[in-house]
Amino acid sequence: MDIERRNNVTVTGNPQGPTVVLAHGFGCDQNMWRLTVPSLVEKYRVVLFDYVGSGRSDLSAFSAARYSSLDGYARDVVEVCEALDLRDAVFVGHSVSAMIGVLAADMAPERIGALVMVAPSPRYIDDEGYRGGFSVQDIDELLESLDANYLGWSAAMAPVIMGNADRPELGDELTSSFCAADPEMARVFARTTFQSDSRDDLKGVAVPTLVLDCTQDVIAPREVGAFVHRAVPGSRLVTLDATGHCPHLSAPEATNQAITEFLAGLR
Repeated sequence: MDIERRNNVTVTGNPQGPTVVLAHGFGCDQNMWRLTVPSLVEKYRVVLFDYVGSGRSDLSAFSAARYSSLDGYARDVVEVCEALDLRDAVFVGHSVSAMIGVLAADMAPERIGALVMVAPSPRYIDDEGYRGGFSVQDIDELLESLDANYLGWSAAMAPVIMGNADRPELGDELTSSFCAADPEMARVFARTTFQSDSRDDLKGVAVPTLVLDCTQDVIAPREVGAFVHRAVPGSRLVTLDATGHCPHLSAPEATNQAITEFLAGLR
């Protein structure tokens, strides 16, 4: 199988520089990183891709069985790294991709040498002693609504996820991204995302890790960022002066500065 075609892999930037892999979250694609790429291309080799079922990936490669767990998406990441023969790459994952990166680094530690988690959440559902931001009923209702009317759900939820109601163009962009996804494949990804629990996986992270959270985020509240920071040995937590769940779009300057400072410190 042509992995680069399957995942619509794009490689840009400095071919002699360290490699940075940018991974999108649910309902998105690699275009969501377009405001981050310019801050990296001079010094770094930048790899972007689309998960199967998203963006311009090969939809014929989709398997509900494979992608019904985060491991399936993590295998995508590992296979992209193998296809490009990446070593010690920095994996920058937004939202659920932060946890996918944790799993991929465990599967192939020689391929991923550092992690940047942008608005991560290891579990979206509240638990005893843990606030994920949603009750079981919240998630059940969210998934039922998504199953019943994906396009309607996208139009209602995307602006809430994006936040920044005073900048409706941001919510409109995320809505368009959600609506561009194949509904059946998006349903699988959503169920996999919102029902996941990766808390135990965080303890095994053995690479330098930057955790980025936002001052206000309905999907990943600040308590979640603090939890991830405490759970990942030696991690660094930066709270961005940003609202919403997509700071790389709503506050790209602050997001890019935090990422590039972390990258510079790895040398």
